[in-house]
Amino acid sequence: MRRTARETAESARRISRRGLLLGAGQLGFAGLLALRMRHLQVDQADEFRLLAEENRISIRFIPPTRGRIFDRNGTVIAENEPTYRIILVPEDAHDVQDVISRLSMLVELDENDLNRALTAIQNSRPFDPVTIADRVSWEDISRVAANAPALPGVSTEVGQSRTYPQTNLYAHVAGYVAKVQERNLRRYEDPPAVLSLPGFQFGQVGIEAKYEDLLRGEAGAKRVEVNSANRVMRELDRREGKAGDDLQLTVDTELQDYITARLGEESASVVVMDLEHGDLKAIVSAPSYDPNKFVRGISTADYSILRDNDHRPLASKTVQDAYPPGSTFKMVTALAGLDAGLIAPDETVYCPGHLEVSGRRFHCWKRSGHGNINLEQSLRHSCDVYYYDLALKVGIERIAAMARRLGLGEAFDVPMSAVTSGLVPDKAWKKRQQGQDWVIGDSVNASIGQGFVLTSPMQLAVMAARIATGRSISPRLVKRVGNEDTPSQAGQDLGLNPNHLLQIHRAMYSVSNNRRGTAYKSRIIAEGNRMAGKTGTAQVSSTVVDNKAVAWEKRDHALFVNFAPWDDPKIAVAVIVEHGGGGSTAAAPIARDVTLQALYGGDPPLEAYPKKDRPHIKELQARLFREREDRKAARSSQA
Repeated sequence: MRRTARETAESARRISRRGLLLGAGQLGFAGLLALRMRHLQVDQADEFRLLAEENRISIRFIPPTRGRIFDRNGTVIAENEPTYRIILVPEDAHDVQDVISRLSMLVELDENDLNRALTAIQNSRPFDPVTIADRVSWEDISRVAANAPALPGVSTEVGQSRTYPQTNLYAHVAGYVAKVQERNLRRYEDPPAVLSLPGFQFGQVGIEAKYEDLLRGEAGAKRVEVNSANRVMRELDRREGKAGDDLQLTVDTELQDYITARLGEESASVVVMDLEHGDLKAIVSAPSYDPNKFVRGISTADYSILRDNDHRPLASKTVQDAYPPGSTFKMVTALAGLDAGLIAPDETVYCPGHLEVSGRRFHCWKRSGHGNINLEQSLRHSCDVYYYDLALKVGIERIAAMARRLGLGEAFDVPMSAVTSGLVPDKAWKKRQQGQDWVIGDSVNASIGQGFVLTSPMQLAVMAARIATGRSISPRLVKRVGNEDTPSQAGQDLGLNPNHLLQIHRAMYSVSNNRRGTAYKSRIIAEGNRMAGKTGTAQVSSTVVDNKAVAWEKRDHALFVNFAPWDDPKIAVAVIVEHGGGGSTAAAPIARDVTLQALYGGDPPLEAYPKKDRPHIKELQARLFREREDRKAARSSQA
């Protein structure tokens, strides 16, 4: 049926209206799209540019160079060496086991290191890098780099690792670093981000731990462009970090090395203290260990050998262990009596070999007795009865006060691990710790350095130094931090009567130089270098033993303290030989050799020794020189 002209016109009019509406709608929609595009491309351009850059630009920390440690003469104790390592970021690897499997076909992976790495992956965040292999060769690095596309999440880097070129000489002093552990992080409320870097090393014991924050320095950062496989394409910019401060210690490596050789196989400790500023010129615990093994991850077998050794090489005996001081404590009791005005130097006490106190017999080491004996003779012969009698007059409170005045019972502020305060007991201590009253027998035992009294070799060296100088001198181990010298520890006047100190000096001089002195056989005859000293023997059980007839671990400890030259003191020395038997036979000879070595700055002339000792000393010096040279060669080859 044909449309009329009117119908056709009406239809055209309706279509045009719809077209206009549709066109207007399309135009409006296009306008909205344009506005949205403008908003996205112009108004939010910076935001999307940042998001895009975050996808292709990575911010990475640059580990700071750890500060080095030197001895007083500039000899390196701890330094850094370059190392290559392979790291993996779990979230970039996707299938960690598959990637490690491929990596193992290119590089030989240590099973223990791999197990540690897998444990670290499980315990860390997905984006934290984890070290898979450390100290790998350049060839291994090259193979990994060449196969990077097949190893997503795997990258290589050049880092630094701590090394100790003196090996065992300073293990107990400098300590060592190792990979960051959970307990290290607990030191901080907000741990520095650099500690999360793979393989980052943290001070675990000794100076490395005590000076961690200064030695570590501050991390730098770099921006690098990476591709979709997280492979670094180029470095965009870099901000260098701040290297850690170098430390210079007060110790002398040559003297430290000599003492280590001189102690040989003994379980012993030696402290040598300079009397000008309190500098510790040597501080040796024997036996020792190689701290480099801990840096690299010590094996279970190696650690078991150290742990199970009855000579305890892991213990820092000089500051960590506390021993009964034995007769080396008698100067404390004597000074307490002099200071209180309760004894005179020429006043005598009769020693029949024992003293009866409250129905109990306290024996002198010489069972036949010393007869009538004065202050100087009491120290020269180390008469116990003289000090038993003196304890009854002076009392424990005055003895304890004098002990603390001379540095006993104090944990000195030296940057070593587990520094003990020892124990200077008194009435309040016993009541507090044991819930018992102090009895007179406790004072008698304390007067000769037995009973509850405990001291470290460091404290005994300080005691000898304070007696020698009359000052509150304290030990100083770090001489310089960066470019700043640390304060002198020369100390102030103790307020002790100089005449009382002179009496003690003369008595200690007679110990080493009088024919009847307990250390006469270990005397120094060089004029101007003669020493004043005191022997000591500390029981390790409640009963007196025959040291030659019992097992090593049941023998008495041997002690000796001294200062030299006796009339112009420059150094103080303390020696303890564990289970050495007697101070005069085991500790005094070592102390004499160490004292001469420190005074002469090397092997002393044979003329410094008594004539009869010279053949033996000549042979000893030659043997120790060979041993030190052999060790130096071994250390050089390891480096």
